[in-house]
Order: sequence, then structure tokens, then C-alpha cells
Amino acid sequence: QVQLAESGGGLVQSGSSLTLSCAVPGRTFDHYALGWFRQAPGREREFVAAITLGFGTPYYADSFKGRFTISRDNANTMAYLQMSGLKPEDTAVYYCSADDPIPYGRSWYQRFLYGNPDIWGQGTQVTVSA
Repeated sequence: QVQLAESGGGLVQSGSSLTLSCAVPGRTFDHYALGWFRQAPGREREFVAAITLGFGTPYYADSFKGRFTISRDNANTMAYLQMSGLKPEDTAVYYCSADDPIPYGRSWYQRFLYGNPDIWGQGTQVTVSA
């Protein structure tokens, strides 16, 4: 079972920027599209962004376009979520996820959009103070 490990969460002030990291086992990294979700207290888990293989074409939920940026570092088998202009409503546990995109072709992102990637990390807490 592939294990993902998120890091980089913490307590920040409103308006700050923060970058989350996701470590992916090297032997599997090249086979997976990667994504980020979040879950705020009392709310359902929410898709944030995903990125496919290789050079990494990103896909964002509309709510996060322009403020959050997903990327992948193929050499170091890492995924990142850069967040800027953070607001108190961004407070949530953020989860890294992975899924094999090959069976889905151009629809690979829908596995993330509808919350169905196969592999999940344990999450990292982000708290934004007013």
C-alpha cells in the first residue's frame, strides 16, 4: 500500500502564504496523478486541485483558481500545494491523494473532482487566524 505523508501545515495569520508538501514513495511516484483535498470542521471533504503525470497538467476546483497552485517535483517525488492570501475560512485539514490516471485517459481529473482517488494521506492541519 502506497503511503503519502503531508507536511507544512500550521498556524498562520490571515493574508499569509503557506506551502504544503506531500512525500510520495519513489518507486510509485511516476505512476500516479496527485491531488489535494481539504476538510473543515463540520463540513464535507472538498476537492482543491490535482496534477497529472510527467510535466503535470494541473486541474483546479473553481474556488481555488488563482490563489492556490499545485505542483509536482518528479526528481524528489514530492507534490506541493502553494496557498496564498489565506483566510480564516481556509482553516481545514488538508489531504494529499494519489490515483492511477491511465485507465481514465483525459478524464483522469474526474477521479479527484468527485472525491475518488485510491490513496490518501493522513492530513495536515492548517489554521488561519483572523
